[in-house]
Amino acid sequence: MPKKRIYLNAFDMNCVGHQSPGLWTHPDDQSSTYKDAEYWENLARLLEKGKFDAIFLADVLGTYDVYQDSRNPAVRQAAQVPVNDPAFVVPIMAQVTKHLGFGLTASTSYEHPYSFARRISTLDHLTKGRIGWNIVTSYLESAAKNLGLDQQINHDERYNIADEYLEVVYKLWEGSWEDGAVLIDKKQKIYTDPNKVHDINHNGKYFKVPGAHLCEPSPQRTPVIFQAGASKKGRQFAAKHAELVFISVPTAPIGQTFVKALREEAKNAGRNPNEIKVLSLFTPIVGRNEEEAYSKFEEYKKHTSYEGGLALFGGWTGVDLSSYDPDDKIEYIKNDAIHSALETFTKIDPEKHWTVKQVAEFVGIGGIGPVAVGSPEQVADEMEKWIEETDVDGFNIAYAVTPGTFEDFVELVIPVLQERGLVRKEYADGGLRKNLFGYEQLPDHHPARQYRKQSTLQV
Repeated sequence: MPKKRIYLNAFDMNCVGHQSPGLWTHPDDQSSTYKDAEYWENLARLLEKGKFDAIFLADVLGTYDVYQDSRNPAVRQAAQVPVNDPAFVVPIMAQVTKHLGFGLTASTSYEHPYSFARRISTLDHLTKGRIGWNIVTSYLESAAKNLGLDQQINHDERYNIADEYLEVVYKLWEGSWEDGAVLIDKKQKIYTDPNKVHDINHNGKYFKVPGAHLCEPSPQRTPVIFQAGASKKGRQFAAKHAELVFISVPTAPIGQTFVKALREEAKNAGRNPNEIKVLSLFTPIVGRNEEEAYSKFEEYKKHTSYEGGLALFGGWTGVDLSSYDPDDKIEYIKNDAIHSALETFTKIDPEKHWTVKQVAEFVGIGGIGPVAVGSPEQVADEMEKWIEETDVDGFNIAYAVTPGTFEDFVELVIPVLQERGLVRKEYADGGLRKNLFGYEQLPDHHPARQYRKQSTLQV
């Protein structure tokens, strides 16, 4: 039986540290240069050399201020703050690469779909069809308040808004401009045939968008759809819309539970359960041999931040652990943050009783994902084991230090995976969706494509 191809994204964020709070203090870490175009240019070249499918750019629109009921711990430890807009680094990276894709995180809660659709179409044009959209509904209370709300919108209601948001952007990307609308006829002086540009006439519960899309069709029309919600509502949303789903879990049994539930949701939604590719967070710490790898790991642990780890955990879960003793056990509390994040440490694995200290230490390197330490062969073995045990399709590779973690992975692990026939040796021609799935635009059975088939849209 042929082995399953492993899909690979690099996981980064336009900030310091990202998933490993405190590691910015390590002398080899260069994440504080996130402000420089050169950081993103060099990273993009490196990832394309390693034949990564894409770089997955995380984002948040608020500060992590749950821990100690203050943003100070996050600010002090650079726990995903300061953070710059991820969209602007995409053209920088696209300029120095030809094949690498870009998964851009953007929220459906705080940006109007009409203007957002134009932004994505613009990026898809500039990258020649290499843009993906990681759909999030935003979970931070601080973001909601700074963007004009009294409090965070209820978790499930955010997904209801997102579902209509997708309907609007699908209509704009897929239905507003027909194929062949753009003529560029210099002799007749007609750039676009106005009879092939249509108003979408959307009048919904949350959005009203009567007019036409501002952009001519981009190579992919609709970007590759990424989604990271692992809650019940999030899985339902992903089963309907997503092409790639990102999960963040500490152990293989928990990962298997999430993947199985997602596949079942996809089946219930009338989709092929294996059509959706699931990528798990994964942090490799690689040495030329096992001893060297563990030496790095022990050195990295000296730079982790207890305060920073709990600041991130508080933002992800909505739970302030500052009043708890380090040896106290974590309990499940339902709220409007990321349901799956707290469930990871409480409900799904009843045999594991996490203490506050264990959570802080675990989050300290690699967030809520597994950390694999070892030789190139051992790390490759662990990746294969995860694929076999969880049924994930690939990984979002996070860093302990950047660009060192990515350099080690490209130089040491990628050749092993290539030799085993698990990752590509060359890219295919075309954009991101073409490289991932073999076709440039969404297949006919995807819900977005229904808007291409309608003949009721009015000029």
